[in-house]
Amino acid sequence: MATRTANVTARVEPEIKEQAEAVMERLGLPVSTAINMFYRQIILWNGLPFRPSVPVNLPKARDEMSKEEFDAAMATGLEQAKQGKSVSVDEAFDALIGEIANGTV
Repeated sequence: MATRTANVTARVEPEIKEQAEAVMERLGLPVSTAINMFYRQIILWNGLPFRPSVPVNLPKARDEMSKEEFDAAMATGLEQAKQGKSVSVDEAFDALIGEIANGTV
């Protein structure tokens, strides 16, 4: 017996759609399956399966900083290095990879 289905129509910004579909393609996940999973999670959690929020204190890219902000950041980093408050590049990347894997970034 075939499963009955219903259509979902949503307006999404083209760039967002393309980026999301590229991720799903890398995962080998059809868009319809991802939407079905999302809906099932809404049912399971009786609400959104994540907490909508705006991240606080996101680091800025260099081109987003004023000269003064960049200089202040460099001065802080230099002072930390002089005080021995630094880690190796390997340690920094390991920590970052761990944060990404845990979803804390």
